[in-house]
Amino acid sequence: MRKAKSPSRSPLVLSRYDELVRYGEAFAGGHLNLLILTGGPGLGKSRLIKSLVDQDACWIDGHTTAFGMYVRLYRHRGRPLVIDDVDDLHNNREAVRLLKSLCQTDREKTVSWNSGTRQLDKLGVPHQFQTTGTTAIIANDWERLNLDVEALEDRGHVVHFAPSALEVHLQAAQWFTDQEVFDFIGARSSYFEQPSFRNYVTAAELKRAGLDWKQATLARCLNGKRLVVAQLKADVGFASEEERAQAFVAFGHGCRATYFNIAKKLPAVVDPPPLILKMPAAMVEQATEPTPDLFAILKRRHGQLGNG
Repeated sequence: MRKAKSPSRSPLVLSRYDELVRYGEAFAGGHLNLLILTGGPGLGKSRLIKSLVDQDACWIDGHTTAFGMYVRLYRHRGRPLVIDDVDDLHNNREAVRLLKSLCQTDREKTVSWNSGTRQLDKLGVPHQFQTTGTTAIIANDWERLNLDVEALEDRGHVVHFAPSALEVHLQAAQWFTDQEVFDFIGARSSYFEQPSFRNYVTAAELKRAGLDWKQATLARCLNGKRLVVAQLKADVGFASEEERAQAFVAFGHGCRATYFNIAKKLPAVVDPPPLILKMPAAMVEQATEPTPDLFAILKRRHGQLGNG
């Protein structure tokens, strides 16, 4: 496989959902021959494109082979093709070459398959066909590994979606319904290096199950002693930072000074824009067990906690 001689060109970076919608609408309207859309997981890229394209579109997700793609392309010829969550696609030489033919800038493209012809005959699929369909590739990661991938990119538009945590938070307000979870994550959005809708969904699942969703949510973005400090700071059972520092020492994570040093370096808990979620009328918020008073438990187990 020929290796690319030049580094990947910089993609167009979008940071807002309204910008992403415009590109999705342009593809759905048949104006973009090829759209390569990348971005972190859990940002709603696939959901947005799926909501815009015709229901008759050919949607390929997960693992696929070049041969299987060719067969599906024939059976959906003339319709938009969306390849979703196939992050190793650029490593598949046959698939990339197939897409090069499919994504030619001519309105009508000729696509062919020259091996495994007997199997094609059994399936009633010709060795060559014409199509006018457009193509979108959605991936968390995309690399220019060789000249074939470079040539594929050159046929279309490479867009990278990188919204801020606040942008993801504001977008989540359009569909999320748990106000407490929403406000908790929004106030700690700076903790998450990679914002994701899945942070909201998993926290709500844990809350409905009566589990400690706050501690688990923090564990998705922090680890080690930083996680311990953040969990202690999120526990409203403590009356002061001094009590949290004493609990930190009692758990054997270090001395009092270590707690305050880590606490100082943690991103600040912020006040996100006040947003009242639209709660469905039929939804009744289920009560959950309050978080146990950790400081009281420590006192019962260890007696009066020291100062470290």
